[in-house]
Amino acid sequence: MAAVAEVARARPGLAGKFAVFARRNPTIVLGAALLILTAIFAVIAPLIAGDPRLMTPAKRLLSPSAEYWFGTDNLGRDVYARTVYGARISLVVGLSVATISVAVGLVIGLAAGYYRRIDGFVMRIMDGMMAIPAILLAIALVSLNRASVWIVIVAIAIPEVPRVVRLVRSVVLTTREQPFIEAAIGGGSRDFKIIHRHILPSTVAPLIVQATYITASAILIEAALSFLGAGVPPEIPTWGNMIAASRLFLARAPWTIFFPGAALALVILAVNLMGDGLRDRLDPRLARRM
Repeated sequence: MAAVAEVARARPGLAGKFAVFARRNPTIVLGAALLILTAIFAVIAPLIAGDPRLMTPAKRLLSPSAEYWFGTDNLGRDVYARTVYGARISLVVGLSVATISVAVGLVIGLAAGYYRRIDGFVMRIMDGMMAIPAILLAIALVSLNRASVWIVIVAIAIPEVPRVVRLVRSVVLTTREQPFIEAAIGGGSRDFKIIHRHILPSTVAPLIVQATYITASAILIEAALSFLGAGVPPEIPTWGNMIAASRLFLARAPWTIFFPGAALALVILAVNLMGDGLRDRLDPRLARRM
């Protein structure tokens, strides 16, 4: 019994394992903590913030105070409430674009890398799609349709798909030349089984890292589109809309731009920290050095 108790004490618990993981991967933990905190604020926004669309002209351009933590804008709206609600749009756009582009790019990349007869045709289409700037595509889509969050998501996701396709294709081409793949083909295994069991797992690690960078890029592009007036409708509180609406009052009320800008920078920093940490963690060459 004494030996069992000693082994139990020597075996680290959940807290000990997390401490070891945090010490070895501080960027992942810091980035994940910031993102989780932002997501929590976005989900409970109705409980911790007021109405982001409520206008009080008599209280316009008030500096930060106990009543208005982040001050008010030129229409008397609470900057704190609008900043908290703005996190919802940024997270929805970033995660949606990453999910759509990774899902579509994964399917196309697997097909292009495994079936050589369609590789050239598919990759020429992807090269053409990469030449389309996301901002110009969004402006074109908004001019043809009513501005909405989903139009912005589609406009940002389309140029990101070819990047995922190229990444997956390169992994498939490398994996396909491995002896175990040739043995599976020689053994009569079906293509779907080979792709699902042997090739698809090789794409998971690079896709996770790529998804984090796509998320950060999508959040930044959405803010830029909203700033230019080609993104989410102005009545919806987003960080880009807030900066665009307050740019004329920067000298008089800098807090109207500082707080949404700081929130935008913090979220992008968190996503990039996670991406860098996951890259170091999932790269076998770098993992051996840790």
